[in-house]
Amino acid sequence: MYTHIAEAVKRPDLISLQPDVVCLRFETMKIYSALGAVRHLLESGTVKPGDTLVDSSSGIYAHALALACHRYGMKCHIVGSTTVDRTLRAQLEILGVTLEQVRPSQNLRLDQELRVRRIAEILEENPSYHWMRQYHDGIHYHGYRDVAGAIARELPDGPLALVGGVGSGASTGAIATYLRDAGRDVSLVGVQPFGSVTFGSEHVPDPDMIIAGIGSAIEFRNVRHDLYDRIHWVNFDCALSGAVELLRSSGIFAGLSTGAAYLATQWERRRDASRTYVFIAADTGHRYVESAYARHAEAEHIDALKPHEITSLDELRHPWSTTSWSGLRAPAPRTADDSVTRAGG
Repeated sequence: MYTHIAEAVKRPDLISLQPDVVCLRFETMKIYSALGAVRHLLESGTVKPGDTLVDSSSGIYAHALALACHRYGMKCHIVGSTTVDRTLRAQLEILGVTLEQVRPSQNLRLDQELRVRRIAEILEENPSYHWMRQYHDGIHYHGYRDVAGAIARELPDGPLALVGGVGSGASTGAIATYLRDAGRDVSLVGVQPFGSVTFGSEHVPDPDMIIAGIGSAIEFRNVRHDLYDRIHWVNFDCALSGAVELLRSSGIFAGLSTGAAYLATQWERRRDASRTYVFIAADTGHRYVESAYARHAEAEHIDALKPHEITSLDELRHPWSTTSWSGLRAPAPRTADDSVTRAGG
């Protein structure tokens, strides 16, 4: 029996879709990250029950941190993106979270910069608050050790490929790291939206991009680029097609990042059938109903979709590009002038 809802909700389901394709389905994945981080902070004496934890979120982490704070008797202050919808906002308010949402922005970079700027103001006004720094603090890796252990126990010995959104770097990076440390052969495939600086696609905007949780317009220091073997950049239309096909074929109702991961999984499986593929479904599809699933008639059959295999970031293009990253370091940042020039080209 669980003593708190956070402990129950955090546990993922491993669902076999094909003998060599498994969906790692979460109701909300970042609860693992938030619970592990808060527990570590309490055990180390960095914070104590009753303290206020503050961070920025586009949605999933806000819910996770709220539940972790509720579990451990902490106060929670969230600076949220405009993607925090009415359903989540109501839950956060009832859980006692102080929620601020930044003003609507025309692009992801401005949205994230506004949130980070507001965090700085809050910390200056309230120096006793602890900034969780989900994008930069390695404590967010700790919580995923149990996920790696579940995969190791449930799946037979043999090489794996882990496919999922890169995001802050703590989920795919941590799970792959713990599996590799245990001796498992793991190929790590990261999924990115266009417009994200994390793997150098900031010069290729995607105006319909609403999968902000898997990419970033600012540097995330928790992303360890050299962990990744392959990278896929997927736009909104392809992510929608993947999500709709996943729901149609398996009944799994998940977010857009899952649709992108499912699409990448099917392609990687065609390239290399020697591995068991585990793709991450980080959240459910409920918050994407109006913005994405309502447009399901526009979805293409995924067998008709094919990525552009590139050898240089200058070759990136819609709707879907992929490359062998092969453990390279972070790409060099582009200057503002360079980004404008390339985007215009």
